[in-house]
Amino acid sequence: MTSQTQKLTFKKLLGYFKIAVTGKEQEFTSGSIRRAIFMLSIPMILEMLMESIFALVDIAYVSRVSVNAVATIGLTESVLTLVYAVAIGLSMAATAVVARRVGEKDIKGANQAAVQVIFLGVGIAVIISVIGILFPREILGLMGGEQDLIDEGYGYTQVLLGGNITIMLLFLINAIFRGAGDASIAMWTLIFSNTLNIILDPIFIFGFGPVPAFGVEGAAIATTIGRGSAVLFQLFILFYGWGRIKLRVRDIVFRAKIMLNLIKVSLGGIGQFLIGTSSWVFLMRIMAEFGSEVLAGYTISIRVIMFTMMPSWGMSNAAATLVGQNLGAKQPERAEQSVWKTGKYNAIFMAIVSLIYLLFAHFIIGLFSSKPEVITYGALSLQIIAAGYIFYAYGMVIIQAFNGAGDTRTPTIINFFCFWIFQLPFAYLMAVVLDGGPRGVYWGITLAEVLITVVGIYMFRRGRWKTVQV
Repeated sequence: MTSQTQKLTFKKLLGYFKIAVTGKEQEFTSGSIRRAIFMLSIPMILEMLMESIFALVDIAYVSRVSVNAVATIGLTESVLTLVYAVAIGLSMAATAVVARRVGEKDIKGANQAAVQVIFLGVGIAVIISVIGILFPREILGLMGGEQDLIDEGYGYTQVLLGGNITIMLLFLINAIFRGAGDASIAMWTLIFSNTLNIILDPIFIFGFGPVPAFGVEGAAIATTIGRGSAVLFQLFILFYGWGRIKLRVRDIVFRAKIMLNLIKVSLGGIGQFLIGTSSWVFLMRIMAEFGSEVLAGYTISIRVIMFTMMPSWGMSNAAATLVGQNLGAKQPERAEQSVWKTGKYNAIFMAIVSLIYLLFAHFIIGLFSSKPEVITYGALSLQIIAAGYIFYAYGMVIIQAFNGAGDTRTPTIINFFCFWIFQLPFAYLMAVVLDGGPRGVYWGITLAEVLITVVGIYMFRRGRWKTVQV
């Protein structure tokens, strides 16, 4: 390739990148599939990177407070994943239904679905808030936290669970944007949120001027303010913005038929992620048996892993939108081609990341902690889990393809067998019964994800997802 050709190719890619992040491209049911994947994936990858930066920033600051503070985040996040399960389950329904309506050119129906999704999210978040505000100490105790950890960290748990409505709505409204093909709006929302979090974290954790030092609780306060501000920004765009979904006050009406349809689709998604995240909670409970330093190393490694999982998840979300919109446009073969191509690109990305983690695990964990035991177990976790990254790449895309089609039942069944029937017994047997220690948990995570990918590909090839109606 000549230098002139390289310059032209780079200029063309730069032009595509600008179109992707500004959201000017909104037609994904015709033309080049590769271009459609690029236009959706770029803002979704950047969006998910912003979400994972939340986690890394908190850990970077909180690790300067204490080992207990880091462990508190690990235990709280493992409980909070149950909130994520509900939010992601509902967001699957939102993306699937909105994408299908947009593919059918029924923008009014997409608007109505968006309103009902927000109603559902607010109702569930209020219930979780009450539990989080009243019982933070008990929650940490159930997760195996020692008394000094509970005394130091319960405020973090209280604020984060009490303010979970910001998490819920941030997920759901961004899912609405993604389903409509407005992925760039979701991206800019999280950039705004993340910027606030980075600025506010040190202020609330260590204190600044009239703001006292809240310690680990300050991380939760900063994150909640950042996410809450982003939700207000999202609502402004929904009512006064430039996206495909434009709501009016008259749209804020309860519609039982649409609500029931969303609940039906979301139940599979919620069940799917409740299975996965409850498995994660039990794994964290097993890790708590090995002490705070091992738990802290594991927590840091998971945050680092999520930093690269989130972009991969963003690419998977692009596949979900392409599947939903192309099924709505009566083009199932184009939907399937989109999935295989997205899976290939995702696998290339994850292969590069896995190589970096395998070679530089100790250095990476050392950026967050100087304690030898934390670094040792964190690096081991990073290396073992990264060993299956290429499988995860295809697995995530396949699972999201089912969800984008509205077939949330198939991934739920896959998760049930791979997580509850295989992963949990395997991890407990290897880690506790056979005295393999933390390695048993790490290998349980890797092998379960590989199994999900193998089973998922088999089910996807059968093609029943093409006939699902939402």
